Amino acid sequence: MLPRTYEGQDCSLARALEVIGERWTLLIVRSALLGVTRFDGFLGQLPIARNVLTSRLARLVELGIMNRVPYQEKPVRHEYPLTPMGRDLTVAVVALMQWGDRNLPTEAGPPRQARHLGCDGEVQVRMRCASCGRDVHDEEVAVRRTP
Repeated sequence: MLPRTYEGQDCSLARALEVIGERWTLLIVRSALLGVTRFDGFLGQLPIARNVLTSRLARLVELGIMNRVPYQEKPVRHEYPLTPMGRDLTVAVVALMQWGDRNLPTEAGPPRQARHLGCDGEVQVRMRCASCGRDVHDEEVAVRRTP
């Protein structure tokens, strides 16, 4: 059985999973990328218990992925917009959505698509070589330990 943490793993992916690897956390981020910022909005989109949502939002704020901003005084209520660090998860979330669409399709087709706000075209996550600028396919990638 895998431990609950990835301590001792010298790996960027393991460090990222420490932050967003729990399923509710990534679904909260997905909802935030869809425009949800308020507690009741997250509850309306996700079948999540209130205490679990409270805990996950607090952790996302603590880690700098979301901010906690009051929007009402009586009673005090907060919204949870993504920070730049949180918005930076867009590529990962869209890549996982597209992976699911390709490898775990449903009869009805994809439930959501990432669209470009500028022209409404479909957004596609791609890998590109930083040296030559060419698109790179998965079979052309080797992950190596850095010196």
